[in-house]
Amino acid sequence: MQVTYGCSNNTCDFCGTYLDKPFGVRPFDEVVDDVIGLPSSVRGRVRRVFLADGDALVLSARKLHDILDLLHRALPDLERVSSYANARNLLAKSVEELSGLRDNGLDLLYVGLESGDDQTLTDVHKGMTVAEQIDGCRRASEAGIELSVTAILGLAGIARSREHGKATGEALSTIDPAFIGILTLMLTPGTAMERKVASGEIVLPDSIGMLRELREIVANLDVSDCLFRSNHASNYLPVGGRLPQDKQALLVALDKVLLAPESVQLRPESWRLL
Repeated sequence: MQVTYGCSNNTCDFCGTYLDKPFGVRPFDEVVDDVIGLPSSVRGRVRRVFLADGDALVLSARKLHDILDLLHRALPDLERVSSYANARNLLAKSVEELSGLRDNGLDLLYVGLESGDDQTLTDVHKGMTVAEQIDGCRRASEAGIELSVTAILGLAGIARSREHGKATGEALSTIDPAFIGILTLMLTPGTAMERKVASGEIVLPDSIGMLRELREIVANLDVSDCLFRSNHASNYLPVGGRLPQDKQALLVALDKVLLAPESVQLRPESWRLL
């Protein structure tokens, strides 16, 4: 459900999703029209709602409550509401405000950590530090909201690949989310990252280098109970499991590929997608 347009941050070198989409807040009456305008047969089947676009949590707690109230009134079998969020918007709300949103049905937030390495975040103009992201996620967790946190392989190039992998595993461990998703960098036309790679300013790891980085992340993960996935369409090799119990099995599987890359069919470059 569209409640904002674009992304309130929109500075990341690697992201082309909102390049030509200025940020804006959608008028509430338009949101109401969308929901109320659904046929009753559809409204009775809706179980989950995602609040679009890039970070609906930029809205004030009051506006979010208005939206959640609307959804609960109109959708009798609603089970879950989720949204993207970034650290800046989480830090703008108190734990009490976030708890109130959780009590009103905001169950899950998707957060793009991208990297646990501050130098990498600075280089790609994320606009937030690792500490800020950890603190923002801590507030959401204390409020009882589940987190799905993503990171991106290759973001630091070859130069800081190991530092990026190690620090990302450590930051994810500190956040300790319910879900972790690992993506692999895709170069989107028109982005600063594409220009940096084309000019040679950044040299990306090859597919095996990306898997070494993935192994570094997994090796440094110490979480309590997390569903770990690296099976996005951008990834060269889909892997996943429940951590911590599957950690050793994941490392063994990755080591087998790294020791004998020719024994495994990695996803062809032409098949990788955002």
